[in-house]
Amino acid sequence: MMMRMRLNRSIAFTAILLAFAAPAAAQTQLRVESPNGRTVVTVEVREGGLYYSIQRDNRAIFLPSRLGFEFQGAPPLRDNLRITGSTTRTVDTVWTQPWGEVARVRDHHNERRISVSEESPGGRQLVVVFRVFNDGVGFRYELPEQSGLGEFAIMQELTEFALADDARAWWIPSNRPRLDRSEMLYSSSPVSVVDSVQTPLTMETRDRRTFIVIHEANLVDYARMFLAGRGMESRTLRAALAPWADGIKVRGRTPFVTPWRTIQLADRATELAPSVLGLNLNPPSALASTDWITPMKYVGIWWGMHINTMTWSSGPKHGATTENTKRYIDFAAANGLGGVLVEGWNVGWDGDWIANRNAFSFTQPYPDYNLPELAAYANAKGVKLIAHNETSGGIENYERQMDSAFALYRSLGINAIKSGYVTDTLGGGHSHYSQYAVRHHRKVIETAARYGIMLDVHEPIHDTGERRTWPNMMTREGARGQEYNAWGGEGGNPPEHETILFFTRLLAGPMDFTPGVFDILYERSTGRARRPEESRVRTTLAKQLALYLVLYSPMHMAADLPENYANQPAFQFIRDVAVDWDTTRVIDGRIGDYVVLARKARGSPEWFVGAITDEEARTFTVPLSFLPRGRSYVAEIYADGPNAHWLTNPLPVAITRRPVTSASTLRLVLAPGGGQAIRLRPAR
Repeated sequence: MMMRMRLNRSIAFTAILLAFAAPAAAQTQLRVESPNGRTVVTVEVREGGLYYSIQRDNRAIFLPSRLGFEFQGAPPLRDNLRITGSTTRTVDTVWTQPWGEVARVRDHHNERRISVSEESPGGRQLVVVFRVFNDGVGFRYELPEQSGLGEFAIMQELTEFALADDARAWWIPSNRPRLDRSEMLYSSSPVSVVDSVQTPLTMETRDRRTFIVIHEANLVDYARMFLAGRGMESRTLRAALAPWADGIKVRGRTPFVTPWRTIQLADRATELAPSVLGLNLNPPSALASTDWITPMKYVGIWWGMHINTMTWSSGPKHGATTENTKRYIDFAAANGLGGVLVEGWNVGWDGDWIANRNAFSFTQPYPDYNLPELAAYANAKGVKLIAHNETSGGIENYERQMDSAFALYRSLGINAIKSGYVTDTLGGGHSHYSQYAVRHHRKVIETAARYGIMLDVHEPIHDTGERRTWPNMMTREGARGQEYNAWGGEGGNPPEHETILFFTRLLAGPMDFTPGVFDILYERSTGRARRPEESRVRTTLAKQLALYLVLYSPMHMAADLPENYANQPAFQFIRDVAVDWDTTRVIDGRIGDYVVLARKARGSPEWFVGAITDEEARTFTVPLSFLPRGRSYVAEIYADGPNAHWLTNPLPVAITRRPVTSASTLRLVLAPGGGQAIRLRPAR
């Protein structure tokens, strides 16, 4: 969120203005507005049911939408309800992230806590809390301790999102077999034909006046929320929770608090990012110190497995050997990269490692991999090993070993791990996104924090802003990434893919997309170019550079093999690009078409500009008015070369330099499937 309002310095970081309203008996309709007055939430009882609706600029965004629960072995909490009271407050404060897309975040919202009770004597009670920001709405349920509701099992959360407009939605499905890990290409359609989809769900109203994003925040001890259509071309979506193996969605005991349901609102697509709504709905950092948390770029023994030049398993092509790892460490040290990821180092990869999920050891290396020696070798060169922990969904096996593994890593100076959950169903038949899985992921985050370990999670629970509370939760996958360019059934990610990710998946939080493949046609890696119908990287080389800016992650991989960066002048941009930002400004963008943005590096005067496009060639004019006045800069420009084209000529990169100031403009010419990456450094 851009800080466009000047705050009184004396209150900017501490002001929390409280204005509690007196309880009101038996009210049937209550309102709460955003600080700027543009967004209004109305909560009311209609024929005994509890509903909310949202207006923006006096236009309906959400029509009355039901709230409530269905329980196992008990009547639903949805009928014969009455509002028994409410309190309000206003919060206006600014907090600083230890790392992120922006350094400072303003939390400015109006809150209304609404107490609700069943009409019958001794009726059950709940509280619904709404927080309304200028950029959206968050609401959650609180079930207080009460005699009529102790232990419970939720079979269905009745939350609805009744859209007033048949908005265009960009979505991936949530109910298809073997596709339960978010790694799919996006589709676009009117929301009225949506079946069951994942969040964040990004929508644009038909008049193009409002963008809407439905997601969730502070998912701690609950099931992940999907969104299900109601059929019959309805514009109403309902919360659909991932189940335990027995079909129960959430187990709990009062007092109990659900995650926040979030609705981000914006006038333009460019205002959607960076998204801080979910961060503001999470508690402050639980860590006493974050000095040990260090954003970094890294290289890894990884891409070779995907293009079949190495294997995870032991044997003649085993990638994780002591000799090979030292080669990667030397490369990282020589090029200023902070870490080396090593996959396939630990026992358990032989045979069917998905079926044999309990065979993984997270402390025992293969005989050809000397873990203590390599950790010491890396530390001596100022590089950190990143230990890979693939669970294959065997989370019980992982939890049994977690403390001993993390203690070992800490003793060796390893302070980052990449974990994986390559499975659709966990042990016991629980959903990959069930409350059972959510509890596990939170346990991993908190345990890793105790041992001073940063996390990069693949096949994850989606990001719900927990990085604010646990800043060691650095980045995650949770979408279709670079590896699909090696073997994806559709021939790789289409040129529009990353322009959609920016306005959908990336609104939840950082993504480890793993950019930086230079051998786009696989000629240097395999000795031959892929046939047109085979999978390949469907971008230009310049676009691979621009992805370091567009697809944010505090841990960014230089994904290609080290030898493919040799004698490549364009690799200098990967050496130079920052991974932690003070300011982010989205200059232009259209979902599925293009993105242009600028970011200022944290603790540095340098700015970077990145632009990407889909299969269409595009030209942009970018004013550099964000640069400080009166200071001269040098623009180091990495652009698509002459006749570049993602399909026929992806490799040319034109590298130029020119002096610029805040009065300058840059003309960005992007090839089809191309991009441009620019470093703006002070002139020496």
